[in-house]
Amino acid sequence: MKNNIRVVIIEDDKVIRNGYHFLVSDVDGYSVPNSYGSFEEAAKNIQNDAPDVILLDIDLPGISGVEAIPRLKKLLPKANILMLTVFDSEKSVFDALCNGASGYITKNTGSASIISSIKEVYEGGGPMSANIARMVISSFQKNPDSPLSKREAQVLELIALGKSRSHIARELFIEPGTVKTHIKNIYLKLAVNSKEEALQAARSQKLI
Repeated sequence: MKNNIRVVIIEDDKVIRNGYHFLVSDVDGYSVPNSYGSFEEAAKNIQNDAPDVILLDIDLPGISGVEAIPRLKKLLPKANILMLTVFDSEKSVFDALCNGASGYITKNTGSASIISSIKEVYEGGGPMSANIARMVISSFQKNPDSPLSKREAQVLELIALGKSRSHIARELFIEPGTVKTHIKNIYLKLAVNSKEEALQAARSQKLI
């Protein structure tokens, strides 16, 4: 991990925004080059901020957090987006994940967990609050005619929970290269090219 993880905050509530700003910038190895009250405001300068991680409120005025995700990904393809919300509705969670969000936590998440979630996203993981993770899994009703093998379904389920390849390998007691092969097979069977497309297929076809 490099010495400094750059975090930009987009949150319309000034008190909450300042709270996150103080929380993150007060931790060694983290900095907050800027924070904004809306996507429209952020879009003017966020490329100059060069964030590694963007903390993005889902319920923004104007362009919503969900709508902002693909626009931010276009501006900053390498930045990871961690969603913040007081709401954990199924639709908003899936819309955010399918649009390219890396993780999803609720605003009542503790300070230490917020910092660890930022680090996890930066290192390639996809943290979710426990209640959101439960909702993601319970929302799927398995399709008996799924083209996926049992192991591929397990891998896709862990992808849906935001787990990295290395985490999936550890949890399933298989090699990282095997995980890569399973993901390749999942993409081929579902005719998709990305994690986001795989999640959309999993939801629409009830694969896990």
